Amino acid sequence: MTNAKAKILVVDDEKTNIDVLVGLLADDYKVVVAKSGEEALKRAQTDAPPDLILLDVIMPNMSGFDVCRRLKANESTRGIPVIFVTSKGEEGDEAEGFSLGAVDYVNKPFSPAILSARIRIHLAMVNQKHHLEQEVKDRTSELLQTQEALREAMGNLLTIKVAPGVFWLQIPEADLRILCGCPGEVVKLLMRKGLNNPAVKNGVNFETGPNVILLSDLLVQNGGFSNLAEFPVLQMLYRQGMMLPGHPNNTGIKPMLIGSSQQVRAQLEYIHRGNYGLLSREEILAAGIDKPAADMIMRIKLKFAFGQIREPSEFLDTLDIDGTPREIRNGAFVRRVGFNVFHFIYRGKSAEIDLNLPKDEVYQSPYPLVYHRVQQHYFAVLHTGEGDGWNTEHRSMGSVLMFQGRIYLIDASPGVINSLNALGIDISEVDGVFHTHSHDDHFGGLPDLIRTDRRLKYFATPLVRYAVTKKLAALMSLDEGKFEQFFDIQDLEFDTWNKFGGLEVMPVFSPHPVENNMFLFRALDWNGYRTYAHWADLSSFEVLDKMVGDGPGDIPLEYIQAVKNRYHHPADLKKLDVGGGLIHGATRDFVDDPSGRLLLAHLSRKVTAEEMEIGSETSFGAIDILIPGEQDHRRQKAFHYLQELFPETSNDEIRMLINGPIVEHNAGSIIRRVGDDIGFVEMIISGNVLYLNTDSGIRNHLGFGSFMGLRRMFRDDISDQGTYRAASHGAALRIHLPLFKAFLENNGLFEKLATRLENIHFLLNTWLFGEQISFVFLDRLSQAMDEISVSDGAIVDLKADPCLWLVRAGRVLMTDESGELLDVLAPGGFFGEHCYLAEGDRELKFQADGDCRLFRLPWQGLLDAPIIHWKMLEISEKRSRLSGASSKTDCTLHS
Repeated sequence: MTNAKAKILVVDDEKTNIDVLVGLLADDYKVVVAKSGEEALKRAQTDAPPDLILLDVIMPNMSGFDVCRRLKANESTRGIPVIFVTSKGEEGDEAEGFSLGAVDYVNKPFSPAILSARIRIHLAMVNQKHHLEQEVKDRTSELLQTQEALREAMGNLLTIKVAPGVFWLQIPEADLRILCGCPGEVVKLLMRKGLNNPAVKNGVNFETGPNVILLSDLLVQNGGFSNLAEFPVLQMLYRQGMMLPGHPNNTGIKPMLIGSSQQVRAQLEYIHRGNYGLLSREEILAAGIDKPAADMIMRIKLKFAFGQIREPSEFLDTLDIDGTPREIRNGAFVRRVGFNVFHFIYRGKSAEIDLNLPKDEVYQSPYPLVYHRVQQHYFAVLHTGEGDGWNTEHRSMGSVLMFQGRIYLIDASPGVINSLNALGIDISEVDGVFHTHSHDDHFGGLPDLIRTDRRLKYFATPLVRYAVTKKLAALMSLDEGKFEQFFDIQDLEFDTWNKFGGLEVMPVFSPHPVENNMFLFRALDWNGYRTYAHWADLSSFEVLDKMVGDGPGDIPLEYIQAVKNRYHHPADLKKLDVGGGLIHGATRDFVDDPSGRLLLAHLSRKVTAEEMEIGSETSFGAIDILIPGEQDHRRQKAFHYLQELFPETSNDEIRMLINGPIVEHNAGSIIRRVGDDIGFVEMIISGNVLYLNTDSGIRNHLGFGSFMGLRRMFRDDISDQGTYRAASHGAALRIHLPLFKAFLENNGLFEKLATRLENIHFLLNTWLFGEQISFVFLDRLSQAMDEISVSDGAIVDLKADPCLWLVRAGRVLMTDESGELLDVLAPGGFFGEHCYLAEGDRELKFQADGDCRLFRLPWQGLLDAPIIHWKMLEISEKRSRLSGASSKTDCTLHS
């Protein structure tokens, strides 16, 4: 149902009603019609049943209620969702419809936009249900395989591949369970593999899991973070009980981090910031908070920390690994035998772990997501996660806010790019992120938002931004000032309506172990404001009440009451953290909440019957429309983009270009093949497209504003050298070649663009510039770079000419100070990044191997694109390891 049109059965005895519904649905769905209840039952029981039924109530012979009753009584049709669309709108009628098993009840006359949205939501829920059922089968099979492997391996070094770049190494006799590699959401991968399981010891419930974590030598691989150890460490300390007083697993042996000294130090500081955020009253004051408020925040922080902020060394052991055998524990040893390759030895038996990701692999998401085709509305909330950091079935709590064609994220959990891709949204379409706090299930995807050619807007209070900056700087070994190079800072003021072009947002402080601002959004409609509250990581009233007292470290009663009152601020739609425990909210606290609709989220469990009477649930990809809208936002964005690309032209001529058809592409479909002779250009206006060039090994993701087929306009004998494949549902604006050519020629642009296009095409086929870089940016870059010829054996003097060098033709040899060959750079390879990135000198030499042509790219403007900064960091770290510089100096960014 994801790649083919869904089938909808329309049941109504009135031709006018049928025509209206068919006209509304025919473009997007396969529509079949039944004019009576009897005919509807026959069509529903075919070999190709409908995916959804729109059912009238008032019909001769057999009413819609009778039809629904029979559908739900039949095993083969019971699962088909039924939406009543009827003029029979008394309260009792609606109640009867739901009691018979209908999923929705829409009264005539209806809003086409609202009905369309409800249909999409219910189809998405059915799709997700099918996928979850298949997941359960797959997971059961995986569990059985894992358990069998464990039984066979007792007494040996058991190695299990959990996912690409992640391994489980178990040495039972040495009581070692080593998690090798820890990218985002790795805890969920372990749970799905059956390696983190519920258990009981001495009557105490706990989870099994690792007690040692091996860190990757590389922080970043193939665009993803390799080391995010916050949640694995929390699982060891609390869910396994290794830190809990009186717990049978608290034996005095601490969890351990092992790896390079640089990565171990970075992870310790990042985990420290993840536990506590800002560490002192002075740091809170430095975030611009006044003294009384800073004192109160510090009191709250110490309440959650049981009175003391502890250093990581108090609950974690560490071991630096080099080329010599180092004992982990109990006679088990480890040493580094290669770049990101480790050798484990125990009593004559050994195992080798290679944490290098193959070039064409990325870190795996713990759950597959169903593809959605999302329609934008004037003001709407698209739900991307209702779980928490431990939920293996649902993504962590988050939302996408859509307003006037702009797209904003609310928090960024690990795997945020996967979520956007499933929703048909490319990162290039996102305007910014509203950020609540720095715990990994809301923070772990933040670095992924750097992977674009412009700085996304970052919305938070200075208090939260300051804490997030320190954690991100620790994780990436960055100077804190770099945060502003990656994001466009938009500071918000607490308890005030901050206005951004018609959208208003009020941050609300909530007590939490780290600095936290919840968000209340509103926009003006014809009948007043419509509001959405995103209450992430609030605290239960029970926890808040325990903080109250008159002592010097206690919290005054009136302060806590004010917090509770803020929690109950009315909203049309309110998403709630009701995860419970010591640091999350409780559903019972919102029994009397005056909001229109409550959504229960941040859960690792199913909602209880009592909770079902208080709040609703939602699913990935579901949309709540606060203000409907019918504007064509994609065409509007295309207009502004082409204005930026061709500033010399008139608006009327730009409108001529965007008047072409918009073509939808389904995820997984091939859009253009190598050598296709197609008479039009396509500009991507939504979704993500994968560009594949097997000859050069290029796999680049293209987003909004990228062109497909542009070279064909300038040279008849040349077509694209790669294949374009839809990586998500998406759309492209089709511009016919003769029209585009006439537009360029009439404005004197054809020859100018033709001379630059070959360089642009070359850049598109490189790893550094081919991904998530807009055509506008590449065009500017093509005009700024110089081509230089270098003769055989010549050495490029980086100190005399510090810039970025790109190999255009030929080969360049990279050697270290001893003359050892480290790498051979072919066309598309680059060097010189360490002149900007590395702290201190790296004695690397770059020599032409035969005559070469190089592009010289000045730094000015180049690093305006955060993704280029990011990729240079990744490659510089690898080269630092290859050259042995990591033992001498940290590869940290500096200006």
